[in-house]
Amino acid sequence: MGTPLKRDMDFIRSLLLDIERGHRAFNTLGDDVADTLGIDPAETIPAEEAERLAYHLGLLEDAGFVEFYKNMGGIWSAKRITWNGHEFLDTVRDTEVWERAKAGAEKAGNASVSFLWELAKAYGKHVASERLGIVLT
Repeated sequence: MGTPLKRDMDFIRSLLLDIERGHRAFNTLGDDVADTLGIDPAETIPAEEAERLAYHLGLLEDAGFVEFYKNMGGIWSAKRITWNGHEFLDTVRDTEVWERAKAGAEKAGNASVSFLWELAKAYGKHVASERLGIVLT
């Protein structure tokens, strides 16, 4: 049985931050296929981890946050972060804003990306107001 395919927004944020920092290639080749493909298992990652990573890279692509090149060897190469990817990342970069937005989404019972993003924008203004001592509208 495979890994449950559940979206993990912390992992998505982490992947975006990693890509922005320069991590461009992601190996999604699982150890479950090493023998079949005649590949050294040391060049693979655990099957569940590979499935989770590929799933979340696909979600980043589906959301229009990152463009990837994918090769048949299980390597996803980040071509670029899109405008929306940068906008989302800039909104959720601050850990305090991110944690407040996640808590707010959980309390509201809505974890959609668009709702989380809107909450992060609102909390971002609130945190900036607190830190700068000015009122932002």
